[in-house]
Amino acid sequence: MTISEQHTPVLIVGAGPSGLMMAAQLLRYGIQPVIIDNKQGPTDESKALAVQARSLEIYRQMGLIDRVLEGGKPAEGLSFSVDGKKAASLSFNNVGEGQTAFPFIHLYQQSKNEKLLLDFLTLHVCPVYWETNLISLKQTAQGVEVNLQNSEKCTALTCDWVIGADGARSAVRKLSNIPFSGDTYANEFYLADVEMDNEELNDDFVHLYLSKQGFSGFFPMPEANRYRVIGNLPNILENKEDLKVEDILAYLEDVSGISPKIKHNYWFTTYRLHHRMADKFREQRCFLIGDAAHIHSPVGGQGVNTGLQDAYNLAWKLAGVINGRLKESILNSYAAERMPVARTLLNTTDRVFNMVMSNKWYTRLFKTYLMPSVLKFAWNNKGIKEALFKRVSQIDINYRESAINLQISQSTKIKAGDRLPYLKVFDEKKQEETDLHEWCSKPGFTFIVLGKLAESDLFTLAKWITQNYSSILNFFYLPPSAKNLHVFEAFEINPNRVKSLIIRPDMHIGFINDKVDMVLMDNYLKNIVGTTDLS
Repeated sequence: MTISEQHTPVLIVGAGPSGLMMAAQLLRYGIQPVIIDNKQGPTDESKALAVQARSLEIYRQMGLIDRVLEGGKPAEGLSFSVDGKKAASLSFNNVGEGQTAFPFIHLYQQSKNEKLLLDFLTLHVCPVYWETNLISLKQTAQGVEVNLQNSEKCTALTCDWVIGADGARSAVRKLSNIPFSGDTYANEFYLADVEMDNEELNDDFVHLYLSKQGFSGFFPMPEANRYRVIGNLPNILENKEDLKVEDILAYLEDVSGISPKIKHNYWFTTYRLHHRMADKFREQRCFLIGDAAHIHSPVGGQGVNTGLQDAYNLAWKLAGVINGRLKESILNSYAAERMPVARTLLNTTDRVFNMVMSNKWYTRLFKTYLMPSVLKFAWNNKGIKEALFKRVSQIDINYRESAINLQISQSTKIKAGDRLPYLKVFDEKKQEETDLHEWCSKPGFTFIVLGKLAESDLFTLAKWITQNYSSILNFFYLPPSAKNLHVFEAFEINPNRVKSLIIRPDMHIGFINDKVDMVLMDNYLKNIVGTTDLS
């Protein structure tokens, strides 16, 4: 398929999960991008497996959550063994209850993520141009000039913006001369997607095994008796050509103590792991998201989820600029908000992974005798358990230090920059239950007033919104009631007081105030967020 356009507002290079999410989010705001990929088509390999709660919240906002839940399944827990002996068994059953609509770790392959998002693009008449390479990139004062090559011809295209979602070997990053700092882990690893007939694994638990030889893991997949098997290769097998799954079975049994009964092999590969991060996520009109910006070990199933959220963070800002509703300065907040997240993730996964792979005597001592007790203690402590879930699920990520947030509140628990907490709400008029996240389902900002307002004040607010922000601000009002007392307690609202919130399109709190003040909200929207004249 040949690209017919000569100009596009956004060129997305890379049609993996991050690039597809970027395109899907832009389409929600009426922006039609051009998206290319050098592959022949979408992946048919399972690849990344875990979809965390924060990503599920994004899919819910997009109206896609039913399909994601139907196509996957929650992991029931984690079984951890050292030298063939079970050391700990941690149940994931409702581990995040009350913190999110999705209090679990959802097993849903990357290939399914891609198919889901591709279908969304097809529904919005946005094709992916496969087998198309980015050959050159030149930035000018007016935009970006690129040359694209496919089997038919070379196409020149001008773009207002370019998104590099093209993975660890990103052409956008290289052509923008952005360093990719980091290193490669010493070991070589294997990954197998197989159907197995082992009763000891049929509990939907993730089974991890550590031994002197290394580690192995069995991850249940949504399909019956199907597993993702991972581990490190023994030195004798590293760099061996034409390695097959049969070659690692004896070693796998030695590490795990399980005799693997493989009925069918869907995919087997070997690879090396890297921990790298781009020195910057933006170069003028070019942005990096996903693996093009950061790669790390698969500890905690964070990779794809972080890339999805990179796209989610950037898309509403870029769409606002293209649609003329936000000033271009808001784009500076993408790197400012997402680089600290990537850096923290890189450091955390690096420390955990190095500990798992280390064979130093004191590390072996810790893994064998101390770590099981530490894990059990942590899992039996409600506060620690909740904190661990928040970290792994990525619902604890906040942008409190961001320049596009404004805190005018004495709140100590919930602050500007935090993800809007998942709190159920009872609608007294409709006599039905909803939640705060449901209120944020439409594109744009969400304005929420919590507390009792007079009818005249509500009329004044409605008039203010209509005259100034009707195209970007969705308004919700929650007066006090017995069934909603928990909402007011969570936001530390005293009796007979009110609180005003402006929720960003990515469901992070942008503005929070202990009263309703249109002057301060005007200041936030016009001078801090940078909304343009919308009247």
